[in-house]
Amino acid sequence: MLQFNFLAILIAALVPLIIGFIWYNPKVAGTAWMKASGMTEEKMKGGNMAMIFIFTLILSFLISFFMQFLTIHQFGASGMIGGDESHATSSYFVFMKEYGMAYRSFGHGAFHGFLAVLFFVFPIFAINAMFERRSWKYIFINVAYWAITITIMGGLICGWYAADGFHWVTQK
Repeated sequence: MLQFNFLAILIAALVPLIIGFIWYNPKVAGTAWMKASGMTEEKMKGGNMAMIFIFTLILSFLISFFMQFLTIHQFGASGMIGGDESHATSSYFVFMKEYGMAYRSFGHGAFHGFLAVLFFVFPIFAINAMFERRSWKYIFINVAYWAITITIMGGLICGWYAADGFHWVTQK
């Protein structure tokens, strides 16, 4: 049965906070985002930042946990047997021995993370923003943030599949 690397999941869950701190800084995209979103300094000071950060971390953990299923193809093989190896036939074990670590790298996970943004996050965000009458600038600032964030999260989750090692590229 495939094991979860909860340390990788937790570290990946910190990525939205770290990238957000950089991306939404006034020296990067923060000023443009505030203008495009209608955010003001007064509104920024009005929120309970402790609760925002706590909920952001919880929600980021959920995204991070789900990224495994988008980036690690072996979960598909595990799903075919219902996740319980006692129900597997010998062909499952032969497959996992041969391909159990195939495409397990930062690069592969980053690729799938980016595809998730392009074909899932961007359409959802754009649809909502259009109905909210937001500008394309607003859409692209936010989607670019998620593209960077989820690409890195996918890479971390897929490449750091064992507590004792990290793989930047797929092992030959």
